[in-house]
Amino acid sequence: QSVCTKMPSRIFTGFRALGYNSTHVPLVVRHHKKREENYVVTSVGKAFHVYNCSKLGIVNISNLHPDEINCLAVDAYLTFTACQNVIRAYKHGTQLVHTYKQHDKDVQLLLPFGDHLISVDTNSCVIIWNIESEEIHLELSFSNTVFQVTAICHPSTYVNKVVFGSKQGSLQLWNIKSGKQIHAFKDFNAPITVLEQAPAIDVLGIGFADGRTMLHNIRYNQTIMTVTQDWGPVTAISFRTDGSPIMAVGSPLGHIGVWNLEEKRLISQIQEAHNSAVSGMQFLPSEPIMVTNSADNSVKMWIFDQADGGGRLLRQRTGHSAPPNKVRFHDQQGQNILSAGQDSTLRSFSTVHDRHNKSLGRASFNKAQSKKSGLKLDQHMMPPIIDFASETNRQSDWDSIVACHRGINITTSWNYTRSTMGKYKLQHPRFSKDATYATATAQVATLSSCGNFCVIGYSSGHVDVYNMQSGLHRGEYGQPQAHEGSIRGVAIDALNQQTITAASDCTIKFWKFKQKTLLGTLTLDSPVALIHLHRESAMMAVALDDFTVVMVDITSRKVVRKFEGHSNRVTDMTFSVDARWLLTASMDCSLRTWDVPTGRLLDCALVDRAITSMSMSPIGSLLATGHLDDVGVYIWSNMTLYTHVNLLPLSENYEPTLLDMPSTGKREAGEEDDVYIKEEKMSSTEFVSPEQLADNLATLSTLPNSRWQNLLQLDTIKERNKPKQPPKVPKSAPFFLPTVKDLELKFDLTPEEKKKKVDFDSAAIYSLQLSKFGTTLKEAAVKKEYDPVLSAMKEMSVSSIDVELRLLAPVGDTSPLLTNFLEFLEHMFTTRRDFELAQAWLALFLKIHGDVIARNDDLLHVTGRICKSQETMWKGLQQKLNQSTCLVNYLKSATLTI
Repeated sequence: QSVCTKMPSRIFTGFRALGYNSTHVPLVVRHHKKREENYVVTSVGKAFHVYNCSKLGIVNISNLHPDEINCLAVDAYLTFTACQNVIRAYKHGTQLVHTYKQHDKDVQLLLPFGDHLISVDTNSCVIIWNIESEEIHLELSFSNTVFQVTAICHPSTYVNKVVFGSKQGSLQLWNIKSGKQIHAFKDFNAPITVLEQAPAIDVLGIGFADGRTMLHNIRYNQTIMTVTQDWGPVTAISFRTDGSPIMAVGSPLGHIGVWNLEEKRLISQIQEAHNSAVSGMQFLPSEPIMVTNSADNSVKMWIFDQADGGGRLLRQRTGHSAPPNKVRFHDQQGQNILSAGQDSTLRSFSTVHDRHNKSLGRASFNKAQSKKSGLKLDQHMMPPIIDFASETNRQSDWDSIVACHRGINITTSWNYTRSTMGKYKLQHPRFSKDATYATATAQVATLSSCGNFCVIGYSSGHVDVYNMQSGLHRGEYGQPQAHEGSIRGVAIDALNQQTITAASDCTIKFWKFKQKTLLGTLTLDSPVALIHLHRESAMMAVALDDFTVVMVDITSRKVVRKFEGHSNRVTDMTFSVDARWLLTASMDCSLRTWDVPTGRLLDCALVDRAITSMSMSPIGSLLATGHLDDVGVYIWSNMTLYTHVNLLPLSENYEPTLLDMPSTGKREAGEEDDVYIKEEKMSSTEFVSPEQLADNLATLSTLPNSRWQNLLQLDTIKERNKPKQPPKVPKSAPFFLPTVKDLELKFDLTPEEKKKKVDFDSAAIYSLQLSKFGTTLKEAAVKKEYDPVLSAMKEMSVSSIDVELRLLAPVGDTSPLLTNFLEFLEHMFTTRRDFELAQAWLALFLKIHGDVIARNDDLLHVTGRICKSQETMWKGLQQKLNQSTCLVNYLKSATLTI
């Protein structure tokens, strides 16, 4: 049955993105006068982050933009962003207050200028905006062939003046109030990349694409000094404003040169400050601290307190500079995610707070030599990690992570507690001695649940076992090889009894873990691509090269399910905590959720970029995914844990829609919420469970135990709760409206005269007049419809039920109501509904009226029918219970032999 033909994911919704710090957009620094603190603003794609400079912690995260942010700018109160051809102004980092729409091309430069904002697009169209009114004050147009604007700067003390730099290498000084060009400077014979105001008045720092950095006096049109770097074009310039004549220059290689302007010489170099071009660089006002950012996804703070005037790293926020290959939850609470990136680094991201993020370092053949040569010139860097496994058991005693690297047969160990690369590089001697296996590579690895052993599979078909504590080789599976093809997956069960290996030769083999002997072989229709074992349920998902996924029970060693639907290679799989769901991701950009018991597709959604790796948290609340050509780790929330989700299987004509990717920020106000639309579509087809699934089943009620469990002990409870002293009447009791004893609050509006009359002869009245429940019971007995009686008794409290049953025969004589109530109970036993309520009410009825029933033949006859009906139902239940108990006891006591 289909819920709707076109829908987003019913199970997962975007939660947040981890690992984003910066992009190629230059950072900006804003000084908060009231707080006397500096803040750094960086772009992270479709949002921007605001960091404080005291600890480099996140202060604010903006709302999502429709597309990537092109540039940033700040003034004393607002933060300006340019996304495509639209400019937005934010207050307090998150509140959108202004929007400027007039550009036809993407905006590339922004410059706040008093009450105005200057923007330049890629077509060299310059617009001066009034910030408050959002009106255009002036518009200038340049030709890209003659003067393509690449830089903009406001010279200090030059009122209403702005300097434009061009790709053609010339400068122009304009008065934006009158809209006239004041002066055109000489051609500098190289494209201008950066313009920066120097601490000295009339002096600008000009960066060129040929590596030159020039200090030019614009008042006299004279060049004061020129320095040149050998690292390529100048990407950023910044000057110290604390009195030291220091200028820092950034380069595309990530190096920073520090120049002394008085001595006109290079005093220091910060080699490999970043792994890519230094896109933004700025000294904090009146402080010897510089902040830089780069497209390598890092923001760094440098303090210049060295003896030679150079700087050292003070603080940093870093993430993967290349997309992650594999992500896995590490701990049992789902608070830490291990991520192995294509930059050869292994990182841990926290789902709780960014301050718990840490890097385990970059893989290296020789760590000591890598430290000496530096990261850029490191000749000992190992290839990226393609597969890893981790365990929390014994992680404080020895290395708890084992990793395989691309293109080599060496497997490395890592220590999560010490956040560093481990001391072992596991390599079997056969790969160095035998030329036949010289090109073999380590493909997959896994750890035992105890954390003592690791199993490694190779492309040559070998499978080796190593001890994680000593790093010694502890045997291999198969003689001489476990498989004839490349190993695609290895797994160990929860009790270290079986080892499962899967290979490209279309076979899955089951081995004794300790003896290394073969137990059985399962042959499949297609080569295995990857496997994923759920240890608690002994179910293993196997992805094949024909884009299908099969489920294998490792106990019976048979294929029990088959899932078809992907149109491209399956990249990763994961189970839910209870193994009822199997999640599969493919290069067709789809994420599918399968129901394992029924084998049906529950959910399917599309993403912008194909998922390369994913992992479900151990508590089932979050899903972590890594995507193609994306450096972030995305977290998705499981909506079934906090809201009702209708999980009917999808029909064959469903159309999956694109999911909104999680972000570090929030969605724009007014954005359509697909979740609520989805719930509205699903509400009309929600499944409602019937009161009784079948007539031969004994159905229990949904009432709490307190409503029927204490019926027989009511006298004991009343005696225990009886006050030791009678209540004292207050001297001046306040006025209260009297209430009727009932589960619901009802006021007693009976006149005082009637109350006195009832109190005067209550026994006579009760003998002549029935209660409300007695009237309902009498009418139900005539019509043979007992649902009103059942509903009335379900709403009563324990004390009310006791009173009503006693009032069925208040004088101790026989009454037709006793027969009616017994027939009501007989109806409940016949229909097998509310089984526990019928038992409790029957026990209380026999306790109260047992003597009357023993003296009346009619009541005895009805009671006999009830006894037979109850005995028939109990025999069936007892047989099922005995059978289940016997089976459980057998499974608990039977010896497990494999």
